[in-house]
Amino acid sequence: MTKSTHTVLLVDDDESLNRLVQQYLESQGFTVSTAMDGHTAVNRIIEENPDLVILDVMLPGTDGLSVCREVRPNYEGPILMLTALGEDIDEVAGLETGADDYLAKPVRPRVLLARVRALLRRHSTAGSSEEPPAAPDRRISIGNFAISQTDRTATQHGELISLTDAEFELLWLLASHAGQILSRDDINRALRGLEHDGTDRTIDLRISRLRKKLNDDSKEPRLIKSIRGKGYLFSL
Repeated sequence: MTKSTHTVLLVDDDESLNRLVQQYLESQGFTVSTAMDGHTAVNRIIEENPDLVILDVMLPGTDGLSVCREVRPNYEGPILMLTALGEDIDEVAGLETGADDYLAKPVRPRVLLARVRALLRRHSTAGSSEEPPAAPDRRISIGNFAISQTDRTATQHGELISLTDAEFELLWLLASHAGQILSRDDINRALRGLEHDGTDRTIDLRISRLRKKLNDDSKEPRLIKSIRGKGYLFSL
């Protein structure tokens, strides 16, 4: 099979899982290298600058969250975090330290592949110097809130809101569909290229993070509203 131009660094101390995931991704055309501890991972990420990192939370020595936090100032590629714990705090911590997505073990190969491809596609689009086609309205203003897709910034009361790439993409999606309810399936298909599996709470946690950054009361939100049984609505 022709090799993909995409390189992936897989960091997990489970030797068997490393081998299986590496073989599967290589069968799909990716170039995959592996590391088994956090300290090695930090050096490899900075030196090799892979197109994407798959990073386990639980690692010997330096844990995955610390690795993510340490490399983020010098690594701009997407980071997909894995964990076997399934605890909400791990999802929140992962997203807060700069991870772009989150996947709980046991890893299903096709789901992993879909996430990897979606992250690479999103990162490629975000880093492209070419203007995206057919997007006449590149700025949205609602009350004291404004978001610009052209320069990828969001402001509130004139103050710049610090957002990760993943948070910006979600906020733009919601704001560009203001007044329209978006289901979790809608959001997952738009941002990840796959349907919501019913157990993944990454979107919900990212919504929670956005509300905090927008000073939107989680109990009675004004901007990003939860519509019971349907999804989320960015209020006009």
